[in-house]
Amino acid sequence: MQPASSNVSQLARELGISRALLQVHLRKLESAGLVSSTLELSEDGKAMKYYEVVPFALNLTPGSLIALAETITIATDEEAGQAQGES
Repeated sequence: MQPASSNVSQLARELGISRALLQVHLRKLESAGLVSSTLELSEDGKAMKYYEVVPFALNLTPGSLIALAETITIATDEEAGQAQGES
């Protein structure tokens, strides 16, 4: 089964965010190997970039969950307040 692909304009409309913001996120996801893109020309000659999710599997084991849990940090009240002020 082929994954569905969408162009940036279509995705931005569906998500209710700007194309520029969506492109920032898609570039990060692509650099992480989570999405792939292709460039196609529409019938009217416009370049359209299409993205699709790259299939992947996540194997969770007790050991991997323990290792992940050890990386979690809890922000102090001051740090949490600073993070909220930045957003």
